[in-house]
Amino acid sequence: MLARNPLVEAMLNPQTYPEPTGKIELIQTHISFVFVTQNYVYKVKKPVNFGFLDFSTLEKRRANCEKELQLNRRLCPEIYLEVVPINQSKTLKIKGEGKTVEYALKMKRLPQECIMTQLLQEGKIDKKIIDQIAAIVAKFHSQAQTNSEISEFGSLRTVKTNWDENFTQTVKYINQTVPKADFEFMQTKINSFMDTNKALFESRISDKRIRDCHGDLHSGNIFVTDKICIFDAIEFNDRFRYSDVTADVAFLAMDLDYQKRTDLADYFIAQYIIYSKDTQLKQLLPFYKCYRAYVRGKVVSFRLDDPNIKAEEKAAATKEASAYFQLAKEYAKSL
Repeated sequence: MLARNPLVEAMLNPQTYPEPTGKIELIQTHISFVFVTQNYVYKVKKPVNFGFLDFSTLEKRRANCEKELQLNRRLCPEIYLEVVPINQSKTLKIKGEGKTVEYALKMKRLPQECIMTQLLQEGKIDKKIIDQIAAIVAKFHSQAQTNSEISEFGSLRTVKTNWDENFTQTVKYINQTVPKADFEFMQTKINSFMDTNKALFESRISDKRIRDCHGDLHSGNIFVTDKICIFDAIEFNDRFRYSDVTADVAFLAMDLDYQKRTDLADYFIAQYIIYSKDTQLKQLLPFYKCYRAYVRGKVVSFRLDDPNIKAEEKAAATKEASAYFQLAKEYAKSL
């Protein structure tokens, strides 16, 4: 199938590139082709439209490449290099002659073994590294954009809409990945928390704690080398980034809890509060941790409907989603 895609075929050919490539590796996600060369990574967006993201035209793909570059330079300026055109003359060539047929985001390659998830499994993440991450995230949040449009995403109305969407989209997985009693318990707890904490949500807006955040802050998006790089902020939908800073903090804390490193999760939160002076964040952490765990459970559950996934993969997905929903229930207990 890939051989019939002229772009993929060309991008697997070293002649397409402006520098020596070494072996070229292709990694696919549902929205991107990622070509990994000796020193660089080239990310090409697929021409897809899922509603919550739209890469259906060349212009939209170019604009999203530019936005991804701009957003991720906030935390990784030395990694995110430029958006490059892929041109067609006799052959396809990056920054070549002829008509531009596609765009790629060019990034510096970092070693995969330095991804934080891998290092956690190897027991190589300590409090010193967590402290550095907390300092980086707190500074990033303090400088992140906020305005009346962004602030609206922290309003109870918007937060409730997000939760209602979660519950609606998981009804079909009741007694598959989330027991009915747990689903109803979380729904009751979450709605009750929102009903009784209206003033808390309003004070977060007035304190300017709703920011243009990262949106996908977990250990799989953190490189730990001489310098820590938090990468892959969401560019394709502002709604997934505009949030209370607590939602960003809660994502990494939840991820660490899930990986049985609650000690590091608690330390990350404590250090973030010291650097940000945001003591009020504690009141919202279980709520947003529950949200992050619930969304992970939901998204993993979606795999059960994928006709391309084998039975054993679906069994693994059921187990993983159930674990996330179980974690979400634990957070809901403290609301």
